[in-house]
Amino acid sequence: MIPFFTALRFLTVIPISWRAERDGELFKQSIYYFSLIGLLIGSCGWLMVSALGFILPNSCVAFFALFYLSAISGFLHLDGLADSGDGLLSYRPKDASLNIMKDSRTGAMGVVVLMMVLLGKYSSLSSLPVSTIALAVFFMPLAGRTAILVTMAANNYARPEGGLGGLFYSSRSLKAALAGCLLLFVVATFVAGLKYAAVVVCCMLFTVLIFSLFCRKRIGGVTGDTLGAMCELTELAIALAVVVMFTING
Repeated sequence: MIPFFTALRFLTVIPISWRAERDGELFKQSIYYFSLIGLLIGSCGWLMVSALGFILPNSCVAFFALFYLSAISGFLHLDGLADSGDGLLSYRPKDASLNIMKDSRTGAMGVVVLMMVLLGKYSSLSSLPVSTIALAVFFMPLAGRTAILVTMAANNYARPEGGLGGLFYSSRSLKAALAGCLLLFVVATFVAGLKYAAVVVCCMLFTVLIFSLFCRKRIGGVTGDTLGAMCELTELAIALAVVVMFTING
C-alpha cells in the first residue's frame, strides 16, 4: 500500500506522512493508483455536492464543486495548465517554449487559458441540476487522472534533462493506462450505464489524442506541466459531455 500513499500525497493535499521518505523510489509504481485516487476524489466530490444541494442554489453548488476539484490537488494541475498555455501558445522553438514553461511567472496566455477552462467548467456545471452536477463531479477527476496515464503511455517525455513528470515515466505506463481505462469504463457503466460509460471514455481518449498531437508538434512530447493541463482539459471535456448528454436525454 505504500505506493498508494505516494500517489495520494502527490495528487492530493491530504496530509498523510506515513512512509513519505520512500516516495522518491516509488513514484514509478504509484502510477497504478492514479485512477483510483481520481475515483476517491470523485466520490468525495459527489457526497459534497449532494449535501450542498439541500441548502444552496445550483450556481453556488457549481462554484464549491469547482473549488473542490481545484483545491484537492493543491492547484497543481491548474498551475500546469497556466504554464502550458504560456509555453505552448508562445509558438517559439521547442527549447524556448520549454524554458517559458519552467518560469514560475504566469504570462498573458497562461491567464487567458486558465480563465477559459475555469469558466467552461463553471458554466457547464451551473447549467445542470444538482444530481447531475454530482454525477459530473464524480466522473471528472477519475477521467482526468486516467487521461494523465494514457498521455504518459502514448508520448515521450519532452525534457531531455528530466523533470517532475519524468519521475513517473517507466515501462509500467502502458499497463497503468490500460488498468485506468478499464476502471473508468467499469465504474462509469455501474454508476450511469453503458451509454454514459462509452461517452466518458471516448471523450477522454479524444481529448488526449488532440492535445497530445498538439504537444508533439510544439515540443516533441509532454512534460509535467502538460500532464497537469491534460487533466484539466479532460475534466472540462467531461463536464461538457455531461451537459450534452443531459440536454439530449432531458
